[in-house]
Amino acid sequence: MSRPYPATIAAGVDRELVIRKSRFIARVEPVGSVDEADSVIAAVRKQYWDARHNCTAMVTGLWGDQARSSDDGEPSGTAGIPMLEVLRRRELTDVVAVVTRYFGGIKLGTGGLVRAYSTAVSDALDEARLVRRLALTQVRIDVSHAEAGRFDNLLRDWAQRSGATLGETTYTAHATLELWAPAAALNALRDEIAAASAGSIAAVVGGERIVDVAD
Repeated sequence: MSRPYPATIAAGVDRELVIRKSRFIARVEPVGSVDEADSVIAAVRKQYWDARHNCTAMVTGLWGDQARSSDDGEPSGTAGIPMLEVLRRRELTDVVAVVTRYFGGIKLGTGGLVRAYSTAVSDALDEARLVRRLALTQVRIDVSHAEAGRFDNLLRDWAQRSGATLGETTYTAHATLELWAPAAALNALRDEIAAASAGSIAAVVGGERIVDVAD
């Protein structure tokens, strides 16, 4: 069985914590590229222009094979890398994390900084909605307009049980219903369609694509 693709998050999340008078403001944001991540970082730095540090970490690429981080003036290895490790540990990709620090006058030490930056990112991700990425195969069936509702309900119910997701429905001389299903479940889907139509409707299998499925 092939390994799953890393997940991402559905939307940006902000989270703030205060540790020994220092403010740590975390921002995690879904991105589609390194350039998008850089734009998010630039926007946060502009917003918090008066902060002492805006530390960053990002993971991008379908397999999460591109990664970068920055301590932004904090002692080496105390901010960016710990933030990046949180993203890796959560098995995420196409996400950028920025943690802004307003120094409170009390030094936290190396271990304290690592914990603070890690916790800030972890707390923000705890509030984020995950989006799983699955390799799904297109399946289409043509049915009469009169039967469209019944087969839409059948596919909707089957999708919920089988890790599939509904696609578009188009209406011409007939209704074409679309479903994106795991390859391992295609035979079961064919059997269910055949049983529901007394063998009169055949599923047409198309190509494969990566589909985002929100939890």
